[in-house]
Amino acid sequence: METNSVQISLCGFIRHTQPFRQLYRSGLDTYIIRLQAEGECEVLIDGDMVTVVPGDLLLFKPQDIYDLRIGEKKSPLGHSVDYFVMCTGEWVDQWWNLRERPKKVRIADDGKLQSIWQQLDLENRRLDGGSPEILEALFKALCLLLDRAMEEAPASSSASLLHGLKMKSYVEEHATSEIRLKDVAAHAGISVTRAVHVFKIQFGYSIMQYAGQIRLAMALRLMDNTNYTLERIAEETGFGSYTYFHRVFRERYGVSPGNYRKRE
Repeated sequence: METNSVQISLCGFIRHTQPFRQLYRSGLDTYIIRLQAEGECEVLIDGDMVTVVPGDLLLFKPQDIYDLRIGEKKSPLGHSVDYFVMCTGEWVDQWWNLRERPKKVRIADDGKLQSIWQQLDLENRRLDGGSPEILEALFKALCLLLDRAMEEAPASSSASLLHGLKMKSYVEEHATSEIRLKDVAAHAGISVTRAVHVFKIQFGYSIMQYAGQIRLAMALRLMDNTNYTLERIAEETGFGSYTYFHRVFRERYGVSPGNYRKRE
């Protein structure tokens, strides 16, 4: 997509099922705007590889060294999923310079961002190349909503981050067992109310959503790599019953576990 003020070279939504690396050792020639939606990855920032989790927005400008690595470390969340756009243009320059833009920032996303991003991707994929006016309007709306999401994201303190990491570790260790909020909170030494709030702010989803993502990721691995029955997989991964596993799996992936396993 190309207009007088915005040029989009690539945009999309991608689920990485294999290890992936994107390296611009000599520096970018475009802006990269990337939102982590699921799973985890790593990116080079100020000489260090930094973990990127759902809710993290990456913002890199032309000339920046860019090194994105996906799948080099196993994540209990499963595959990495992200929205991205690579772009240039006068309007993009002006928008970028409106504020300081750290390379990684946590945002507050109420769903509007991902919806706009999906529409931008669909319009860009049209056989006729998409409407330049619609594409530019969607892109500008995305950028302005990103600014709002950055402004509305609460600042996290180092203490909150420590509590969040303690709870995250506990959930990962106990995902296949019954998880109670009071136990997760107690592990971090904070109240249940505080635990629920801190976890959501730090990682972009609730404690139970995180446990569910881990269980689904484990279930996918067992379905792909073992001959276990679906009932056994439901039990092994902490869902308890096949009925519950079936409902959660279908809600997440749009197909039943049985149909997923029968795919070619």
